[in-house]
Amino acid sequence: MKKIDEYMCIKEAATFLGVSPNTLRNWEKEKKITVYRNPQNRYRLYKREDLETLLNQIQKS
Repeated sequence: MKKIDEYMCIKEAATFLGVSPNTLRNWEKEKKITVYRNPQNRYRLYKREDLETLLNQIQKS
């Protein structure tokens, strides 16, 4: 079973990356980030590891 702290909701992920939630939704459409869904409510969830990788890519460019 995955730990809940391995995932962030869209608001937390946006704050972590310094972007808006709409930017994350656009990146999802452009396949720049993988989104997971909560099976109970279908809310977007983002893996902390994926966000850290994306943040490193953003900082390098």
